[in-house]
Amino acid sequence: MSSSPGDTSNDVPSRLQASDAGRSLNYRVIVQDADEVRDLGNAPAISMGQYLTDTEQTRLLTTLSIYSERGTTRDRLRLLYMNEVALSLWVAMGKSPTVIAMRHRPPKTALLTLGVPFSE
Repeated sequence: MSSSPGDTSNDVPSRLQASDAGRSLNYRVIVQDADEVRDLGNAPAISMGQYLTDTEQTRLLTTLSIYSERGTTRDRLRLLYMNEVALSLWVAMGKSPTVIAMRHRPPKTALLTLGVPFSE
């Protein structure tokens, strides 16, 4: 995805959705600000693994997929790319994710954080 010098943060979600037109949008893009990132409970690799163990749902590890990427500003410090299973768990954990876009798959620059890699 390329950006133009005049782009605003409002331009990003529509560009992400347009670039994935015609394909299933498997991942939700969640943005976390600096305050959220400071709280280790907002790190899926730490908190979600423990939640799955505590609720005896570890079998879901083979169906969830979460990637992360460093953001560029304080209010967009981390981007998480979650598939539907991961997002459902995140909400069940009491999180209130800020979803800014949907994508067919995470960008190549994002790293697998928890679960299984994307596959077609």
